[in-house]
Amino acid sequence: MERHNPRERVAEHHVNGNGVARVGYPIGIRTAPVAARELITPRMLRLTLRGPELEGFHSYQADDHVKIVFPDADGTLRLPVPNDEQMLDWPDPSPTTRTYTIRRYDADSREIDLDIVLHDGGVAATWAATVRVGDEVSIAGPPGAKAFPHTYGHYVFAVDATALPAAARWLEESPPGVSAHLVIETDDPAEHAYPLAERDGVEVIWLVRENGHSSLAGTVQSLTLPPVPVFLYAAGEAGDIRPLRQWSAGRLDSLFTGYWKRGVAGLED
Repeated sequence: MERHNPRERVAEHHVNGNGVARVGYPIGIRTAPVAARELITPRMLRLTLRGPELEGFHSYQADDHVKIVFPDADGTLRLPVPNDEQMLDWPDPSPTTRTYTIRRYDADSREIDLDIVLHDGGVAATWAATVRVGDEVSIAGPPGAKAFPHTYGHYVFAVDATALPAAARWLEESPPGVSAHLVIETDDPAEHAYPLAERDGVEVIWLVRENGHSSLAGTVQSLTLPPVPVFLYAAGEAGDIRPLRQWSAGRLDSLFTGYWKRGVAGLED
């Protein structure tokens, strides 16, 4: 896979491409301290990483992601090693990792924001609840972009809280005059305080998952869409977005990502 000039390749696809293009990045492993932590909703923690190791970091698409690498139970941190192919060689067995969207990357200040959903149990949630400013965090990636153009007539984002950072970043980075529906499902109405850029032409629909039952797919299917080319971005719990695959097939260009699956730890979509 070609890995030169990923910024230019993603930018070109945003302006002139069709559908989804996979653009590889040089994949690195970096360790940077936590510079700030902020609870932006009762269940969403924002960690800001800042440091010289973030110089030259690559992130050009709204749903770019990294893996946080966690120590073993005995405290040993086994990190992957960069190789000559601009990729990583991972230890065997692989260390525990969890994947998070890059909510914001500022190249000038060498800062990354990661928004982490807090919940009971789990490696990452337990770690996030206790990590402090000054603690070092090791991140691997991003591996590259699943880039989709900024030229569709309308966009539909069907997401839950785990994919909310990607939708929020897209809202900030997409061109002026964008037309979109954002359908966002959470487990708690308090999560609807998550900050989103206000844009003309964008309708945000907040849903609450009741007793584990999702209304995300049904709500998206009931939308009245304009008679223009539409792109669907569906991401979140794998089962909740699955009905949209058949519904959108042949009628909408789309990108689906199962960020998690009930009963499965560390899902890799």
